[in-house]
Amino acid sequence: MGLQYKRILLKLSGEALAGNQGFGLDHEVVKKISKSIGKCVDAGCQVGIVVGGGNFWRGRSSGDMDHTRADHMGMLATVINCLALADALEQDGIVVRVQTAISMQAIAEPYIRNRAVRHLEKGRVVIFGCGTGNPFFSTDTASALRAAEIDAEIILKATLVDGVYDSDPNKNPDAKRYDLLTFSEVLNKKLAVMDMTAASMCRDNKTPILVFSISDPDNIFRAVNGEQIGTLVKEA
Repeated sequence: MGLQYKRILLKLSGEALAGNQGFGLDHEVVKKISKSIGKCVDAGCQVGIVVGGGNFWRGRSSGDMDHTRADHMGMLATVINCLALADALEQDGIVVRVQTAISMQAIAEPYIRNRAVRHLEKGRVVIFGCGTGNPFFSTDTASALRAAEIDAEIILKATLVDGVYDSDPNKNPDAKRYDLLTFSEVLNKKLAVMDMTAASMCRDNKTPILVFSISDPDNIFRAVNGEQIGTLVKEA
């Protein structure tokens, strides 16, 4: 199969970058993910990336801390991951730009939509840090927002599970995996694809999502080539 998508938004969870150690960065895992992204770029796909920060900080488990401050710390955690992934890609010869929703010009560009699109058109990978730049919004919502802004054809959500299930497959051995869902089904059944704000935004902007496992990083390249993996969510 050939290239299925010309421009994608790849959502990577912070936990995916931690590998089996569960915290921080597993550099071998980061390198493998980088090589799969590089294959996509070499095939002619324009790649934007949103990275989570859960391998360093999870704001919702911060106890009595002020929610806004905890979310700001989470945004900073995403930048660590952005820089680590950018470094791995650059070592593979891929041209990268990191853009952050909170200005930190000493280490990254500020997020400017037109500049991001121009980078993509020139074949550069753009990694978006700091989520939306606002507390109370997840990196899933940031993915939905950036995908709409850069006119991505699809969001590829690389997770620790191989698709969307009707219940937690880690707790229920009889959990059923879906191959195809609509956003209405996701919202009505409260399925764990992404948070409801992000799912609603994708539905409203007609942005499909493919949820698949990152345990094999080459699944990113397979997804870009239209192979049948994971769960596809789109409006009927």
